Amino acid sequence: MRADGFGQILPTPPVLANRSLPTADPLPPPAGNRFAGTVNPVPADVLARSTWQAGCPVKAAELRYLTLSFWGFDGRAHTGEMLVNASVANPVVTVFGRLFSAKFPIEEMRVTAPAELTAAPTGDGNNTNAFVCRPARGQTNWSAHAYGLAIDVNPFCNPYTKGDLVLPELASAYLDRGNRRPGMITSGDPTVAAFSAIGWTWGGTWTTPKDRMHFSSTGR
Repeated sequence: MRADGFGQILPTPPVLANRSLPTADPLPPPAGNRFAGTVNPVPADVLARSTWQAGCPVKAAELRYLTLSFWGFDGRAHTGEMLVNASVANPVVTVFGRLFSAKFPIEEMRVTAPAELTAAPTGDGNNTNAFVCRPARGQTNWSAHAYGLAIDVNPFCNPYTKGDLVLPELASAYLDRGNRRPGMITSGDPTVAAFSAIGWTWGGTWTTPKDRMHFSSTGR
C-alpha cells in the first residue's frame, strides 16, 4: 500500500499490456447478436449483492436494474448488467445501443459487489459499471457513482491519473494514448459521442485528475 491508501503502482504485466481477455457471462447472450436493453426495478437478490445500503445517498427505489448487450474483446456478443439512477436509465440504454452498433469492445459488465470496496488493491480489473456506493476518489463527499449518475467504461484500458497515481494500479501501459488498443476511449470516438449525445461529460477532458474511464451526468 502507498501512503495515500492506494495500491503500489507496479509495471503492467505483459499479458495485460494488450488486453484481450475473454468475457465471463453472468447472463445469456443476446438472441441473434442483436442489441437488447431492459430497464426494471432492482430485484431484491441483485440489491443484496450490490454495494447499496441504507446509508447510501440514493434510495433503492430510485435505482434501476439494466441488462445491456455488448461486444466482448473476444468478438462475441454478451449481456451485461448495471445499476443506474432511474432518471438516466433510458438514455443509458440508448448509449449502449450505439456502442453495440459501433462494435466498441467491453470486457466485462456486472454489478459491483460489496467485497470489492475493501478488497486488496490488485489493480487489474476492467469492469464497466455505474452505481457504486462510495466517496469520490481521495475525498469524503459522495461520488457521482453513489447516485447512479456515472459510468466507468473499461477502467483498465482507460486509467485514472492524478500526479503519480494510476488507477487501476497495473494499468500504466495504457497511459500511452497514442498506442491505440481495443477498448480505449479517445476524443471524438463513438463512446464520447454517444455519451455527449445524452448530455454527459467525459473525465478524459479534465486536467487533474484525468479520469479517462469516467462519464457522468453531473460533470463530476
